[in-house]
Amino acid sequence: MAERLSSSDFSSRGGLEDWRVVLNRADAHFRAGSFEAATALAAQIAAAAEAAEHHPDLDVRYPDRVHVALATHAEGGLTELDAELAATISTLAAEAGATSEPLRAQLTEIAIDALDIPAVLPFWRAALGYVDDGPAALRDPLRIGPPVWFQQMDEPRPQRNRIHIDVTVAHDVAEERVAATITAGGKLVSEKAARAFWVLADAEGNEACICTWQDRD
Repeated sequence: MAERLSSSDFSSRGGLEDWRVVLNRADAHFRAGSFEAATALAAQIAAAAEAAEHHPDLDVRYPDRVHVALATHAEGGLTELDAELAATISTLAAEAGATSEPLRAQLTEIAIDALDIPAVLPFWRAALGYVDDGPAALRDPLRIGPPVWFQQMDEPRPQRNRIHIDVTVAHDVAEERVAATITAGGKLVSEKAARAFWVLADAEGNEACICTWQDRD
């Protein structure tokens, strides 16, 4: 069994500067120069993953982007296997002349406030075609759509939005993202939980949280 790594353990390790932790996984983004070069790099990454017997989610997008997401699913987070494969992938990308864009790391969640979570969760499971991911969360079995989690309400809030968006970003761009959101017409609702998350709202009170891995371990 691979040794489990906390988000801070992974983030502080040398040689992993291309990677950022978002929601218990490690993300890297590379620009390869052309679509053909991106697919070639993806093939090299796939071969390295086969050799390591540890497999990431791998995505190639026009014009030349390669996105890699690493986690040890059996452990529900990051392990030494991920750190080792991440270092290998960074080496392959550097040798291929690809440009790293670590600050592109981002994962969006949808949060639904509910008084009776067991009553509403099956509806969303069926509507989205998702599967359970713990007692109060759902995930796309293809790991493409955003995760959905359910937040327990203590009393009805008919005048407040019941759904909000969680956007988990690279920890070193979080404050910049918060500032940009405020500049764009938002307001800061709460920073009590920062750096784990900042709660913001648009001009009509609809909320979004900017989140990082920090202060969660």
